[in-house]
Amino acid sequence: MQHVDTDSAAGFFDVVGGTDRSQAATMTLGPGETTGGPSNYHADSDQWIYVKSGSGTVVLDGERHRISAGDLLLVEAGETHEIRNDGDAALETVNVYAPPEY
Repeated sequence: MQHVDTDSAAGFFDVVGGTDRSQAATMTLGPGETTGGPSNYHADSDQWIYVKSGSGTVVLDGERHRISAGDLLLVEAGETHEIRNDGDAALETVNVYAPPEY
């Protein structure tokens, strides 16, 4: 068993645990920050994104979606994606990649 305190992660993107089959990471975007874009995708890994706090938008294969605390999103392998914090507070997520991406 691995037990991870995701509140202890300090960087923009921190891999916090994993196995040969999956991997977990935390990500924090400040107000106005963005990551990814129209050419960003994971060829072989699905990415689950759990929004711990904050709000923003995700552009998934060109389609825009609102996200906020408590949401769980699936970005399937090959789907392009961008995450943008358009709120006033940090956008904090926990991301699970299967198989590991990083």
